[in-house]
Amino acid sequence: MAYNAAMKNPHPRKHILLSLIAILICLNALSAIAAPTNVLFILVDDMGWTGPACYGSDLHETPNIDGLAAQGMRFTNAYAASPICSPTRASILSGKHPARLNMTTWHEAAVERQSHKGDKPLAPPLTEPHLGLQYLTLAELFKGAGYTTAHIGKWHLGDSEHYPEAQGFDINIGGTHWGAPRSFFYPYAAWRDKGNGEMEYRYVPGLGFGKEGDYLTDRLTDEALNVLDQVHDQPFFLHMAYHNPHTPIEGKPELVEYYKQKIKEGMTHNNATYAAMIHSLDENIGRLLAKLEEHHIADNTLVVFFSDNGGFDQVREGEVVTTQVPLRSGKGSLYEGGIRVPLIIKWPGITTANTTSDTPVISTDFYPTFMELLQTKSTQKIDALDGINLKPLLENSDITLDREDLFFHYPHYYFNTTPVTAIRSGDWKLIEYTQDNKVELYNLKDDLAESNNLAQTQGDRVKALQQKLHAWHKGVNAQFAVPNDEYKP
Repeated sequence: MAYNAAMKNPHPRKHILLSLIAILICLNALSAIAAPTNVLFILVDDMGWTGPACYGSDLHETPNIDGLAAQGMRFTNAYAASPICSPTRASILSGKHPARLNMTTWHEAAVERQSHKGDKPLAPPLTEPHLGLQYLTLAELFKGAGYTTAHIGKWHLGDSEHYPEAQGFDINIGGTHWGAPRSFFYPYAAWRDKGNGEMEYRYVPGLGFGKEGDYLTDRLTDEALNVLDQVHDQPFFLHMAYHNPHTPIEGKPELVEYYKQKIKEGMTHNNATYAAMIHSLDENIGRLLAKLEEHHIADNTLVVFFSDNGGFDQVREGEVVTTQVPLRSGKGSLYEGGIRVPLIIKWPGITTANTTSDTPVISTDFYPTFMELLQTKSTQKIDALDGINLKPLLENSDITLDREDLFFHYPHYYFNTTPVTAIRSGDWKLIEYTQDNKVELYNLKDDLAESNNLAQTQGDRVKALQQKLHAWHKGVNAQFAVPNDEYKP
């Protein structure tokens, strides 16, 4: 019988089609491997160390934040470079310590100080109210690498000449020089007394139409989802800067009622409205993570969750807003409650799921870590970085970083502090108050609550840490509060 090729392979076109499909699958897989890693940086406002449930809250429900921690690395000793918002945000985007930037207080306070010295024994230094355009920001770094860059939410790093658009962001929705909205409910705007007899109208630009009952955190996320829908097929850096849970303390009424019913005697957290704000924040983080899954880019997106400073532990509407217990104090203070914050990083292919790191890290570390991601070499515009690359630690939580000391500097007054500076060196922490030259020393390993001041019994250690701290002051040209010649007791 004559040979018939069709008999041996009765469906040649089908086999060719299957082969082409297999080749396309392989090419897509190789393309995904070679594709630049996207970055979703979620920055929240005033969430203390114990804010998420995975950090110990006995009231707040944060399943999406907890789920992110289960997929990545959770840090127990992560620090904001400042106990106040604007300086920490500047440290993230520049990689430089706020003291080096001379940007040690929030924007409005820096502007106000230019006109008067205040009513305290010391006059805080004149500081920069804007993140200078001479610094190469993270957005400019990513933009230079071909990324689409988007900022959504709180900016608070300068006037219109220093807005996100001038700092490397292709897209800016909601970013202004103000630190907080007048309301979390539509239209998110109102007149405000600046405290000096002048009135200003605060608003959140770029959100378009809305209706009564719309919640700001939802609307900002809507905009972020729209950005992801448009840019998911290209590398992106999305700086998602939520206002929650900063003041004004406002939650959705149904969630507030839910948490009121949940509160039990003896709970550490017991502010139902604050809990509702965190609930809405977590829901919206879940929406962002779900969008990454929808576009099949979750496995190629580095996700960071971080807070700009500790929780606000003062009274609003007759209630203490929150607490950082077992940490001492809160926002504005250089005790742990003011600067130790939650940090979660998920870097596909680098971090191992459900790992924890106790290694101290700080907000200036993000910049060199992203330089490593982009394989960016240092240039004259990227000099004097104050952080270190965290990639080795993210790959192996057991390693020790080549750094012993972290520094903090807040030469200003706040509800809970006078001008202060500090160093953490290993397990030891030294705090200096410059108004009365008071020195405090704590062993954080044995005394997380900073309740036992060892300065009187550890004289040699105090001197050694002071030498390190004072040398650092000189190295970054730190500015200090000075005697106030206008002060009248």
